[in-house]
Amino acid sequence: MEAERLIAAGRHALAESHTALDIVAEAWQAQVLAQAIGSHLALGGPPELRGEARGLSEIGGGRVTVDHSVLRTGGLRATQLTAVGDARAALTALGALLGEVGIALVGVACATDEDGLYWQCIEAIDAADEAGDRVRTMLRRLAVRERERGRPPDPTRNRAGPTPGLR
Repeated sequence: MEAERLIAAGRHALAESHTALDIVAEAWQAQVLAQAIGSHLALGGPPELRGEARGLSEIGGGRVTVDHSVLRTGGLRATQLTAVGDARAALTALGALLGEVGIALVGVACATDEDGLYWQCIEAIDAADEAGDRVRTMLRRLAVRERERGRPPDPTRNRAGPTPGLR
């Protein structure tokens, strides 16, 4: 399934989550999806994104585990990822999902009296925030690439250069 469709499914599932455990499960679903998208872009995405994409694929490391809360949601959605058609659109949607996840987790963390759930939320907030930072960096790199492609070639260097008068 295409990345944007999976992200939309994740946003819908998060919006429909009514319990703390469902929200936490959707947060980990989003994190695993971010890792999968990162892996996909690291292997075949635009060259200028590959380093950050590799970093995105590694975020969470040992923190992202498949536990009972993820299994409650019907398995890992990220395993259905087959393509990232439009990197900009997918990264923009992923950034929105990660932001929504962070907000939802803050709500759960603030409302719980259970120490374990609180710390699980804090870990998931950290992972979503770090993933969001990587996504924003990749979007900035895409914007730079698009601006450079729109510039006229610089004959002295035989490549696109800065617009005259802006140095």
